[in-house]
Amino acid sequence: MKQLRRLAVLSRYSLHALDGDIGQIRQVYFDDRDWQVRYFVVRTGNWLLGRDVLLPPDVFASVDDEQQRIEVELKREQIQDAPPVDDQMPISRHYEHELFVHYDWKPYWDGDPLLGLGSTVHPPAEGESLREPANPHLRASEEVEGYRIRTRDGSVGEVRDFLVQDHDWKIRYLDVVTGNWFFGREVLIACAWLETIDWTTRNVVTVLTREAIENAPRYKAGELISREYEIALYKHYGQDYTENDKSGCT
Repeated sequence: MKQLRRLAVLSRYSLHALDGDIGQIRQVYFDDRDWQVRYFVVRTGNWLLGRDVLLPPDVFASVDDEQQRIEVELKREQIQDAPPVDDQMPISRHYEHELFVHYDWKPYWDGDPLLGLGSTVHPPAEGESLREPANPHLRASEEVEGYRIRTRDGSVGEVRDFLVQDHDWKIRYLDVVTGNWFFGREVLIACAWLETIDWTTRNVVTVLTREAIENAPRYKAGELISREYEIALYKHYGQDYTENDKSGCT
């Protein structure tokens, strides 16, 4: 059954490879143009001395809510031998290329010029860092947490969490808390209603008004989002709820 899942909840689940545990999700890297999750950043714990590894969502086979476990279609040795990632630096195109070569996967950007990556990633020249050039559209979820929501008539609230749909791993909604961070009201804003992310001012810009967000149907963390709730949410914001909207943020 397809579900919308809070990233904060998924981060508490254990990841299990074909031959043993891997670790837990720490955060995600997503494309800021369509909010597609490109990689899960996995903290491996004692197994790899706490090293972080990147796993694309395609390797996630299933999510077991009862056991709080996510099955991964890889062996631990494959993950162990993957190129190490330095999350203090932007993820570079060269690193992405190395990662897909290691796993013998077809890159997600292959043949799609709209992604801005091109179909070929050339190896770096002598003395050139493997970390450059960075993929300018690949952003970390931890970076966006706490960003202010800027509306047509001001700003309201901050990003608290992300709701991801588990059949294609796109971020569908931002969980926004209005008012005080600890005692504010939680509401949802669909990625389809976002215009851009201003990385310099730490703002997420939306086409919605401040009043509409402040008076939106309240979101209760931990509850499954029903079709009826989504229809009411879209109606409140004056947006048309269609089956196309359920396919992700486009």
